[in-house]
Parts: sequence; C-alpha cells; structure tokens
Amino acid sequence: MLTDFFYHLRARKLPVSVQEYLTLLQVLQARIMPPTVDDFYHLARMTLVKDETLFDRYDQAFGEFYRTLEAALPESKEIPLDWLIKEFQKNLTPEEKAAIEKHGWDKLMELFKERLEEQQKRHAGGNKWIGTGGSSPFGHGGYHPEGIRLGGPSAGNRTAIKVWEKREYKDYDDQQELGTRNFKMALRRLRRFAREGAEMELDLDHTISSTARNAGFLDLQMVPERHNTVKVLMLLDVGGSMDDHIARVEELFSAARSEFRHLEVYYFHNCPYESLWRNNQRRHAERFDTWDVLRKYNDDWRLIIVGDATMSPYEILQPGGSVEHYNKETGAAWLQRLLENWPKAVWLNPEPAAYWKYRQSIAVIQNIMHDRMYSVTVSGLEQAMRMLSK
Repeated sequence: MLTDFFYHLRARKLPVSVQEYLTLLQVLQARIMPPTVDDFYHLARMTLVKDETLFDRYDQAFGEFYRTLEAALPESKEIPLDWLIKEFQKNLTPEEKAAIEKHGWDKLMELFKERLEEQQKRHAGGNKWIGTGGSSPFGHGGYHPEGIRLGGPSAGNRTAIKVWEKREYKDYDDQQELGTRNFKMALRRLRRFAREGAEMELDLDHTISSTARNAGFLDLQMVPERHNTVKVLMLLDVGGSMDDHIARVEELFSAARSEFRHLEVYYFHNCPYESLWRNNQRRHAERFDTWDVLRKYNDDWRLIIVGDATMSPYEILQPGGSVEHYNKETGAAWLQRLLENWPKAVWLNPEPAAYWKYRQSIAVIQNIMHDRMYSVTVSGLEQAMRMLSK
C-alpha cells in the first residue's frame, strides 16, 4: 500500500526521494504514533515534504489516494462517531433559542468553575455539562446565546463569549490587485500633497515662462515630486468572524498600501485591548503595548479601524470579557483612549450594513465611535475619507 502511496506522490509532481520513503517506513515500524489516518497524514507530510509551499499539493494528492483506498474497502455497518455527535446538535427553533436562559457574566464564570470540578465523563446533547451539541453553555457544536466554547470547532452560531483554545491567524495579503482599483479611487479623497525630496519632476508652467524670458532658449525648471503626506494608522481585526471578509479586507489593505506613503498597521482580535501585534504568526511572542503605540504616533495621524464589530457585548463592556484572554480594562476604555489620542478616526465595517441592526455589539461600537462607522464599499469609503479630511 505504501509503495503505491510513494509512486502516487511522485506522479503528482512531489519531489519525494527513496531515502525519505525508507525513513517513513522506519518511523512507522517504531510505533511512535497512533494508527489513525490523521496522524499518518501529518507524519508522512513531515517526513516526505521538504518545502512548505508544496503542502497544498500534498493535501490534494493525499486526499486522492485516501479516497481510492476508501472506495476499495468493504462497506462498514458501524455508525461513524462524528455522525453520532452531529445528531446531538439540536436544530432549535427561534422560540426555543429565545427561551434559553442567559446567566450573565459573573454567574456563567461561577458555573463553569463548578462544572470543571464536578464533571467526571464525556457528555453530548445536554443542557448542563461540558460537552458536544445540545444547549449547554459549555462545550462546542451546540447552541447557547452566551456560552464558553472549548474542545472543538464552532457550530456556526458564533455566540461564544469565551474561547478556550489556541487560535492561529494569518496576516492579510497586501499584494492583492484585482478589485482594488475602486477602493484606491475612494481612498484618494484623503490626500494632502507636498513636494518633498530631490528635484525629479518637470515644472511645465515655470519652464514655459522661464524659456520665454530667456529669449526662447530652453530653460528647464524642475521641482520635487508631489507625495501624499497624510499619515494613516490602521488597526485590523483578524480571525473569528472576520474570516468571512478576508477577500474584501485584503483588497482594502492593498489599496491603502498603494495610496498612503505613511501607513502603519497593527492587528487586534474583536476589540483593541492593552496590546496589539504586527505579525499574526508571532502574535503571542511579539506584542506591542497599546500605551506605547498611543505615545509613538501624534495627533497628525489619522486612525482607521477595520473590523466587523461582531462579538459579545461583554468583550466591549466587561473587564475580563475578551474571548481569548483576561483583560483588566474594558474594550470600551481602550477605544475611548484611541479616540482621544487621534480625534480624526473612523471605523470601517466589512459586514453588510443591512445586518448591523441585528448585532448588539455593532450598536455599542457605533455609540463609542460617535456614529463614525462606515461600510467597506466605495460610497462608504468616500464618506469615511471626507470625515478624515476635515
């Protein structure tokens, strides 16, 4: 079987050597991993693929090979575990969802500590214990209007107010070109030109008048090139519900990189707190104290915050309300400091404006921003740039 796997990878243009294949066999003989498909996938990738740029090609080749094997196996009458778990995920009606009790922040944290101390085994489909599916406020895969997600992925409701897991985010790509032209045109409304640097550009009007005064002998007049001197500090929300808006935010980010000569970018998740970061892969190791950022850039800078403002209201209004960590001060307090430091500030929201009225957190952010929230559309950007140009 593994010989076929080796030749299958080679046929898919993956540069797998015989020595690497033999190393894989040696590792399998050492029995250092559980005999599961997922563990074999990771082990084979680590052993056989030398370049991470080939991971996507490896994923496709592995999937093709696995589907071939799966089709050749006899049909099993066993019910898959993941199917059973999905059955516990209740499809609640709007009325049933509305009837589920909200405990409030302090009560929810108290109940969570009690469950951790009392629970002795796995649960699924219930409304009390930490488990899968159901309407318990603790676990994953179910529904609760104010829950704590842990142990697995979201069921898509996005109502958790805390998430206990390590979450990896990717930086936004600032090299996107398709679809950014309209954004560039809208961002150009925020311009303040000045001539800086060496004399590199022909000054046509002065060249004509100087040549005329010089009895027709050409007298070239040069001036420094004009540059947009506006300084923009951009804070980008990343991860969670923002994954739905990656393409649009990348187009906006690319346009901003192109239009603003002075552009500084930091990341945050859901709401700015006591620290920000520049690189999502190193966000746990390389953070910037928000106080330092506040002191670094003076009030000449314009502040643009980009985020869907879709979160639990606790993340804005409650100490410790952050979905990922314990924040000593509320998100609202940090937002207020940002606005005091940079009075010329706007919030750009990629979530369609028609949905804003259904998100309580958006209304809270709009109030803090004094209604300076605009949609990530051409017209929305034009309105935002006019506001920043005042």
